[in-house]
Amino acid sequence: MPALTTYTTRVQPDWVDYNGHLRDAFYLLIFSYATDGLMEALGLDSDNREASGHSLFTLELHLNYLHEVKLGAEVEVHTQLIAHDAKRLHLYHSLHLAGDEMELAGNEQMLLHVDLAGPHATMFTKATKERLDAMSAGQSELPRPKLLGRVIGLHAGK
Repeated sequence: MPALTTYTTRVQPDWVDYNGHLRDAFYLLIFSYATDGLMEALGLDSDNREASGHSLFTLELHLNYLHEVKLGAEVEVHTQLIAHDAKRLHLYHSLHLAGDEMELAGNEQMLLHVDLAGPHATMFTKATKERLDAMSAGQSELPRPKLLGRVIGLHAGK
């Protein structure tokens, strides 16, 4: 199984800044919608949320801007499940021009499965865990994203 295409869109005029390219905040909006697409692929959609009272919350994310994205560009997000445990997902989204493999931006996220009644962390259901295991196995041959685990900072001598 390749990385999933979890979201596609066209860059809108109100998403573009004075330099003529996608504003930084809208990269995150696109990646947020891609997370929704992953949730749907895993059966964690609005129907499931309503029935179970469970959802995913973002604990942490890292966003890397690699290339400009211009007004009107048709873009898509590819999503790779990096790891998961009983309550958390570690994933990587990459932004591409539609049909192109060149990565325009990368977004690493850690998500937590939450019981909204608390709210508090809760384990994935057996069915969700099985879907996560299947997705993880299906993506096991994918290469590790180059920007995964990157840390921000100034390095001496550069």
